[in-house]
Amino acid sequence: MSSWTGRTAVEIAAAVRERRVTPREVVVDHLDRIARLDGRIGAFRSVRAAAARAEADEVGARGDLARLPLAGVPVAVKDNLPVRGETMRVGSTATPDTPAVEDHVTVARLRAAGAVVVGLTQVPELCVFGTTDGVHGTARNPWDTSRSAGGSSGGSAAAVAAGFAPLALGNDGMGSLRIPAAVCGLVTVKPGHGTVPAGIGDGAWFGMAENGPLATTVADARLMLSVLADTDVPGAGEPGVRRIAVSLRSPLAGVPVAAPYADAVREAASVLAGAGHRVRRAEPPYPLSLGVTALTHWTAGTAVDARGLDPRLLDRRTRVHATVGRRFVAAARSGAARERLRRRLEPFLTEYDVLLTPALARRSPRSAPWHRRGWLRNLLANTAYAPLTPPWNLTGWPAMTVPLGALPSGAPTAVQLVGRPGTEGRLLALAEQLEESRPWHRTAPLG
Repeated sequence: MSSWTGRTAVEIAAAVRERRVTPREVVVDHLDRIARLDGRIGAFRSVRAAAARAEADEVGARGDLARLPLAGVPVAVKDNLPVRGETMRVGSTATPDTPAVEDHVTVARLRAAGAVVVGLTQVPELCVFGTTDGVHGTARNPWDTSRSAGGSSGGSAAAVAAGFAPLALGNDGMGSLRIPAAVCGLVTVKPGHGTVPAGIGDGAWFGMAENGPLATTVADARLMLSVLADTDVPGAGEPGVRRIAVSLRSPLAGVPVAAPYADAVREAASVLAGAGHRVRRAEPPYPLSLGVTALTHWTAGTAVDARGLDPRLLDRRTRVHATVGRRFVAAARSGAARERLRRRLEPFLTEYDVLLTPALARRSPRSAPWHRRGWLRNLLANTAYAPLTPPWNLTGWPAMTVPLGALPSGAPTAVQLVGRPGTEGRLLALAEQLEESRPWHRTAPLG
């Protein structure tokens, strides 16, 4: 029998519901691939081999199997969300090494839909930085293992791109879904505020952090988002003719966008124009203060997350980040700067239905022990390659990453789509048009 690895979640769930394959057979195939290949990738902190087999059998015995949208689908979970019976280390030795009593609500919804959690994925300490490495391991880009998988949902993205699971759960506070998805050639959606339950740490970075799916197809991303949001997300008939603004520049002054990522946007614009949308170049009115606003909220969120942890057990870059952020916590909690940014950008996304930008400014940094390097060096490396995602956490509006094009190495490039609140279905429908016109290789050729 052929392996079930590399299949989409839609395909697997349909086969399980129709009893053409058992959940155990699907899960074992994926666990075998993890055991064989994750030593090269480093996607997982912990693999739930025995527990996943047992849970697969429980799914197979459910009386409602024929109605489960994710029947038997293996899912990887980012290691900053509680999974019942498993420890949650958030990339650190400073966090408690005690098993979670219950699932996070998003994990519970995935399991209720028939998914099986195969493991907990690597994250940088406290999910701060855009490279996933630390005391528990290093997550590499399966398309180019000399490069980081991105962060902070780097392990989750690497797991899906490597074919270890068709879906992964991650979250995004300054780009932590969209950055690794762009690096690893995946589809992801950072939902708008309130669409999916957050509950990430203490306050989800002042409400900026959102849970969302990582997938290899738009249909899989839509399916998982529907389960996480506990509501149907509109499908391909949603877009109509849209006004799409195309921006090629970074929101941060002085940070250039490399040619392959600009070319990806031009190609996406051409596809969408050919589909009948009204596409034109237009630059959002990003304020010059945007970099300062992003930095103060980023560091302040870490300061809150680090409270109660022994600073002697934190990496130096994390300690410095938290120390810088302490003075900004009160201002970040007030929400005043984010409200000013929303007021400034709202007219632009009223004139245009969707904004199309590069997902990254350049390829991810080399896979290296960034957690042992200084704070400023990490800050500059993150800013240089991933400056395009933070504005949409600050506003709380939906944004997604779609693979399109490739680097000279063969690793994927990607574009970002941004919309007004409540337009996740619209973004997914436009992404589906890109997918139909420019299909991508879904998993890396690891053997």
